[in-house]
Amino acid sequence: AATRTPLLRGDWLPAGASRLSNMAAPSGGVNCEEFAEFQELLKVMRTIDDRIVHELNTTVPTASFAGKIDASQTCKQLYESLMEAHASRDRVIKNCIAQTSAVVKRLREEREKNLDDLTLLKQLRKEQTKV
Repeated sequence: AATRTPLLRGDWLPAGASRLSNMAAPSGGVNCEEFAEFQELLKVMRTIDDRIVHELNTTVPTASFAGKIDASQTCKQLYESLMEAHASRDRVIKNCIAQTSAVVKRLREEREKNLDDLTLLKQLRKEQTKV
């Protein structure tokens, strides 16, 4: 799971930097076979949404920092991080749906050829449940 060091209210990032970019996309391939791993990945990818109040509080400058910080730029960076996280999560979900749907299709075809195979039926039901 991705970790990050909490920033104090006065710790502002330079223009173009994003403290949230590590939450937007997985670092490697996505394992759609293991549902628990997939759920954990989605949980990590939702961190930016789950912490939105904190992120807004650390993005919008207080009166004492208003002259030192470009609020529109930091808000824009937060918005871009949110959109990146949502797009990345959308891609991961759609990719896993497509992969699992292909497995279901293949298992259905195999099942039609061998109606007596209960193991195949069980595997088909399991994959259908994942979708």
